[in-house]
Amino acid sequence: MHELALVQSVVEMVTEHAQGRGVRRVKLEIGKFTCVAPDAMRFCFDVVVAGTQLEGACLEIVEVEPLARCRACGETFVQETLWTSCRCGAQDYERMSGEELRVKEYELDADATV
Repeated sequence: MHELALVQSVVEMVTEHAQGRGVRRVKLEIGKFTCVAPDAMRFCFDVVVAGTQLEGACLEIVEVEPLARCRACGETFVQETLWTSCRCGAQDYERMSGEELRVKEYELDADATV
């Protein structure tokens, strides 16, 4: 389960940036073509944050639609599968989103001290 390693990395990164302050919420953006299961990330998050300054934090996951731009006609379209072609029939495209995995933001406790 690679989600466990991903969550551990996210928690380490947020912990470092939080500099000792408590964390209330972590928001991730996960592209649908990343092969990362949001439910597995949620499960792993609860396990990994136990006993850390992120314990009790809420994990928010935004799934990002895979968008592509056709190089033949310029249309932007949602790729339902890796093999979805443009409405014009072309399969030459530039993927614009759907492969990201990023910490979009996190919220710190307001009353915590560094």
